Amino acid sequence: MAGRIRAEDVQSVKERASLEEVVRAAGVNLRGGGVGTLKGLCPFHDEKTPSFQVRPTVGYFHCFGCGEGGDVIDFVTRTDHLTFTEAVERLADQLGMTLRYEESGPGARDQGSQVPAGQRTRLMEAHRVAEELYHQALLESAEGRAARVFLHEKGFDGEHARQFMVGYSPQGGQVLTDHLRGKGFTDDELVVAGLASRGSRGLYDRFRGRVMWPIRSITGDTVGFGARRLYDDDRVAAKYLNTAETPIYKKTGVLYGLDLAKKAISTERRAVVVEGYTDVMAAHLSGVGTAVATCGTAFGTDHTSILRRMLRDEPGRAPARVIFTFDGDAAGQKAAMKAFEQDQRWAAQSFVAVASEGQDPNDLWLREGGEAVRALVDSAQPMFEFAVQTVLALYNLDQNSQRAAALSEVAPLLAKVQDESLMVELARFASDSIGYLDTNVVLGAIRHARKNPPSQGLRTLPRQQPSGEPDGEERHTELPRPDLRDPVQVAERQLLQVALQYPLAIYPGDMDELDPSHLRAPMHQAVWHALRAVGGVTAANTMSATRWNQAVLTQTPPPVRPLVHELAVAPLPTRLDAASGLPPEVYVDSLVMRVRLATLEHRIAQTLGQARRTPDGTPESRRLGEHLMQLQREHATLKDKVT
Repeated sequence: MAGRIRAEDVQSVKERASLEEVVRAAGVNLRGGGVGTLKGLCPFHDEKTPSFQVRPTVGYFHCFGCGEGGDVIDFVTRTDHLTFTEAVERLADQLGMTLRYEESGPGARDQGSQVPAGQRTRLMEAHRVAEELYHQALLESAEGRAARVFLHEKGFDGEHARQFMVGYSPQGGQVLTDHLRGKGFTDDELVVAGLASRGSRGLYDRFRGRVMWPIRSITGDTVGFGARRLYDDDRVAAKYLNTAETPIYKKTGVLYGLDLAKKAISTERRAVVVEGYTDVMAAHLSGVGTAVATCGTAFGTDHTSILRRMLRDEPGRAPARVIFTFDGDAAGQKAAMKAFEQDQRWAAQSFVAVASEGQDPNDLWLREGGEAVRALVDSAQPMFEFAVQTVLALYNLDQNSQRAAALSEVAPLLAKVQDESLMVELARFASDSIGYLDTNVVLGAIRHARKNPPSQGLRTLPRQQPSGEPDGEERHTELPRPDLRDPVQVAERQLLQVALQYPLAIYPGDMDELDPSHLRAPMHQAVWHALRAVGGVTAANTMSATRWNQAVLTQTPPPVRPLVHELAVAPLPTRLDAASGLPPEVYVDSLVMRVRLATLEHRIAQTLGQARRTPDGTPESRRLGEHLMQLQREHATLKDKVT
């Protein structure tokens, strides 16, 4: 393992690299600004009067407008959005220097990641020549017609192909190989570059008969290609084929279109991540100049690091925006959830845009034009909300039996949110989506999940499929303990205690009116389901206390059984009636009324949720409105009785 670049080599790069030349190469027009000083418009912020100054003899720059300053390495890291090591290596390569690395230490790098002096330049030059050949073959050759037709069907013409330097790799096995040999490149260089492969008959082109997109580094150098299959008889079955990893190409370290988008991303502090090469083209042509795409791999932490450098995503600054335009299908949702799993500060500033019919930007560009692509990006919703909705889509929230299971799966997801204010906001969103009127129920589940992550083996319950049918394999999802700070859950607990310890004290009709799924605590729901499964409190007339509790226990999911034991023995906070030996009737009635009131509130929230999901003006919308008014009247009447 090689370590950091030796300090003396870093110093040598600083001394040998001309800051003035590097600044001018970045497009800054420098003029005399006094003795030993040059000045120009700052490349780091918009200005009309030059406040950016360079002292070539000292080797430093400083902007008196935005405060940016430093040496030649600092300038390259900020203008090209590179890491310190990448900037030093880039400058060293331009100077023809061979860098030496320490054997170990922070910033260690694999030996294989080091490219000998001059080799990087040769490999990139080979790619530049290949790019020109592919592009010419697309535009001018008869064989390239298939690629031109493909692009036309995607909505792109020759001018678009020129703008993005799209190409076509001829089907002949050695067209590119022979061309590069003629330019003086060796066979070893072609293989190392990933442009050719060795076979039993010698060297042959890696890409044959495909549409070619050049993949460029952040500095604009072509380092690889993405290739799309055109012919059914292509020996390589993969629809897309990318350059294998080489000394200058690592698929997790590049984003297609970044060379075109970097300035807009840095200026707007917004990046749009799409899924394919044609999506990038469509987005840019639609006016979304911040669009980029991964190259044959999922969006990962390396990509996050790249965008963070460009977005100037630093503590203390207002968060930048990253918008993912995933397809609406299962694969797209999976990709979005993978992006969500990254660190939560990043997720908190990430958004997801999914077209109503699951179309990607290229589809929209082709069928509806650039305005539709821009509208898609503008419609993005927060990543957290998308993640919650993706999970809830697995459940039928109109069925009472599945809301608790939905909450138990959403809670661990939101437990990853460390920002307390954001967590409260998301809990409110989840509460509205699921149909819980009290946000504290969701917050309690989230906090419980945070303290007890799933890997610790918590209490769980079987989950059902949206259809309500068992999924064939008993799965368990986490359920939080009841929150005894909540008066409603306290009333539920005491009512369950009465049902288990003194079942004859509860009027059977009262029990029938209470829907278990409307109880606030999911574990209480499970116990109430068990009570009803054995026949309700009426069945207790034919059993001893021991058999009664055992019957309820057998109908309770194993993880919840400890709670049944607890409820069966915990003392009630009231004196028993001396004559009957049962809890006072007024006490039991008050518990029933309080729980019924809470369940009515739950049903109101449920109906409101259904109403929000139902188009206005439809018969179903009117029916829900009438039902909501009826529930609200019942709630008002019952509340008067309680008070």
